[in-house]
Amino acid sequence: MTIGLEHYLVLSAVLFCIGLYGALTKRNAVIILMCIELMLNSVNISLVAFSSYIVPLLLTGQVFAIFVMVVAAAEVAVGLAIILAIYRGLTDIDASNINLMKW
Repeated sequence: MTIGLEHYLVLSAVLFCIGLYGALTKRNAVIILMCIELMLNSVNISLVAFSSYIVPLLLTGQVFAIFVMVVAAAEVAVGLAIILAIYRGLTDIDASNINLMKW
């Protein structure tokens, strides 16, 4: 039995659902960032799988996956900087208690 496109898409959908569940239900800001990263990685799996099964000679899915990784790295850097700044001021990173961005 070979691994087909459907297997990669099911794996990607399961990872995305786990990440979405974690991002919507958890209160810790670091865990929310990790869940967002999990969702971005599931999108990368889908991009590379579609690229390798639909147009195997072109590297479009791999190039888009690299762009997603660059954006994810920037998102983590900015997100962690914001979380550290909030932690220094409040000593708490519970997302339900953080209302500094509100007017």
